[in-house]
Amino acid sequence: MARYQLRKRCVLLTGAASGIGAALADELARNGAHLALVDRDREPLEAVAAGAARYGAKVSVHVVDLAKPSAVTDLEAAVFAEHDHLAGLVNNAGVAMFGDFEEIRADDFDWLMRINFHAPVELVRMALPHLRLQPDAVIVNMSSIFGIVAPAGQSAYSASKFALRGFSEALMHELAPSTVRVLTVHPGGVRTSIVDRARIAAAFSGARAASLARRFEKFAPTTPAQAARQITQAMLSGRRKLLIGADARVMEWLQRIAPVGYWRLAEGLLDAGRDERQKQKARGKISGATLDE
Repeated sequence: MARYQLRKRCVLLTGAASGIGAALADELARNGAHLALVDRDREPLEAVAAGAARYGAKVSVHVVDLAKPSAVTDLEAAVFAEHDHLAGLVNNAGVAMFGDFEEIRADDFDWLMRINFHAPVELVRMALPHLRLQPDAVIVNMSSIFGIVAPAGQSAYSASKFALRGFSEALMHELAPSTVRVLTVHPGGVRTSIVDRARIAAAFSGARAASLARRFEKFAPTTPAQAARQITQAMLSGRRKLLIGADARVMEWLQRIAPVGYWRLAEGLLDAGRDERQKQKARGKISGATLDE
């Protein structure tokens, strides 16, 4: 398959109003792509669209709640009212939830699965006939390092990301003879608002959630812009799997060498890294400003 081309080609991107999605909209437009941007939050979505349009991209805005069953059916008509083709689909939209399995209500679990797994599957089903018409096309499914490892308190989120990973890998093999490529992305810690906006199970205390959020923020070394650049380059270069961040690569390695006990090892490494950073900060080797960037 020839090197993928973005210039003057339309990419549908979900979750485009913030975080990785907003950064990716900018990066794709910078590389010449036209965009159909999807999110449920109109005002920030329109701001992202205006930023992408400054590169000369044709940008359409689609305010859609992917938790609604009819969302994808309505979206197809709206996208093709604005664009005459589709050469890429990036399933980036996602939500998080704090709580052990027994603490999570069934409707909250289903809500998360609807957005993180069922909507991407339906979007692929909608987009694939259009992508097959192109000389080259790409589907990007945003899994997570939690689609490779599964910590306690993340049963719903990990279930959705493992499911998306399995779907993506099977689809990759099915489409291997075609001109449509599947790229599965596994970000580690990325500094986005997904943790701040996560749903919290009723039985899951606010203190526990706040503690987990603080811990995530300390070990989220990658910025959305850095993640967006890596994803764009992976799209252009023909890759089929992308781990984002040294933390994601370490976690995958731990899972390989200790398929059952990896999380105990990971927590030890995280605690050791935290202690070392605190020691370096006390010695003046790491400034507070550097830690917070």
